[in-house]
Amino acid sequence: MNELKAFWAEEDGVAVVEIVLILLVLIALVLVFKDQITKTLKSILSKVESQSNSV
Repeated sequence: MNELKAFWAEEDGVAVVEIVLILLVLIALVLVFKDQITKTLKSILSKVESQSNSV
């Protein structure tokens, strides 16, 4: 029983699990909003390209 309590009290791997969960959420958001992100980046890059020609 003491081993089970010690296992639940140990928090060494918690930070790693949190980071993995955050990364999974970010990846899911990118996949969901992929089209909007692509459109926005294309718009920004075209504006940069057109304005760089005037410089």
